[in-house]
Amino acid sequence: MGKLFLVPTPIGNLEDITLRAIRVLKEADLILAEDTRNSGKLLKHFEIQTHMQSHHMHNEHKTVDHIVSRIKAGETIALISDAGTPAISDPGFLLTRACVEAGVEVDCLPGATAFVPALVNSGLPNDKFVFEGFLPVKKGRQTRFKMLAEETRTMVIYESPHKLVKTLGHFVEYFGEDRRVSVSREITKIHEETIRGNATEVLHHYTNNPPKGEIVVIVEGKS
Repeated sequence: MGKLFLVPTPIGNLEDITLRAIRVLKEADLILAEDTRNSGKLLKHFEIQTHMQSHHMHNEHKTVDHIVSRIKAGETIALISDAGTPAISDPGFLLTRACVEAGVEVDCLPGATAFVPALVNSGLPNDKFVFEGFLPVKKGRQTRFKMLAEETRTMVIYESPHKLVKTLGHFVEYFGEDRRVSVSREITKIHEETIRGNATEVLHHYTNNPPKGEIVVIVEGKS
């Protein structure tokens, strides 16, 4: 029987890939990629010639059983997302669950993921935290904010640049203007920045400086 490898890829700086990740991708029989065009650039940079196949949120339900069968037949398959660790707000969970249920060995390599450096450099307590990922866009959003207003652990939230100001406004409304917030943007990339302050201060900053790029928001828990 083969094995499924979950392989983290750089979230910006290509130097953040591990030597083990490169070796696994070179030795695999197949690489499942969220976007083969995007991942093709990464593979070309590291001279990885392994065949790729598309695996994303729109087709993973249809392909999982076939992939599990291939691994059980002896193939080693590596799964990568566009950036970071697979299954963290990216495809990967369904295949991992199917492999576990089928008795297929799964090995997740350590590596890049956006929320860890954002959490660590926020200056907010990180001994206990809750990962919220992307918040509901419409349905359930108000209910979620009311629930999070009572959360005592530090909160980790992913947000898109065009929704950040709206979300910061909701922090002020539901958490209070003095709740501490840290926004990390473009982690490991050229224009990386982290803005820290209370909810009102950070809202003011991004109201006057519209953000771009990938964003991780760290929010202080209720004291």
